Amino acid sequence: MAAFPPITHVALTVRDLAVSVPWYEALLDAKPVLDEDTDPGFHHTVYLLGNTLLGLHQHTTPAPDEVFSEHRIGLDHVAFSCANRGELEEWVGRLDKLGVKHGGIKDAAYGSGVSFRDPDGIPLEFFAPPS
Repeated sequence: MAAFPPITHVALTVRDLAVSVPWYEALLDAKPVLDEDTDPGFHHTVYLLGNTLLGLHQHTTPAPDEVFSEHRIGLDHVAFSCANRGELEEWVGRLDKLGVKHGGIKDAAYGSGVSFRDPDGIPLEFFAPPS
């Protein structure tokens, strides 16, 4: 059997694409490669990050009035890879420039990361392996 395949895409459900799309475009410094209505019942905006697609979905059925919680079963967070701590520090500077609140760089034996949230409260992270 072949090696386990890599992740091709991650799709996040957002409350309002009119809010999330500009936020992600500023963070990613990228325009979507796909922006369309799909069947059944949602619109998606998709970004290409290396070999991985990051999709934002807004369903025609309104999202419940609740705040995202990583403590529920399902998604905990999405982490973006940095080559080293120096690159991680550059991303912290970008978050600061964009006015995105974050928890600062946290160092551990397995690597270093900085956590932040998107407009819907979905946890995101920049992560670098230990040096």
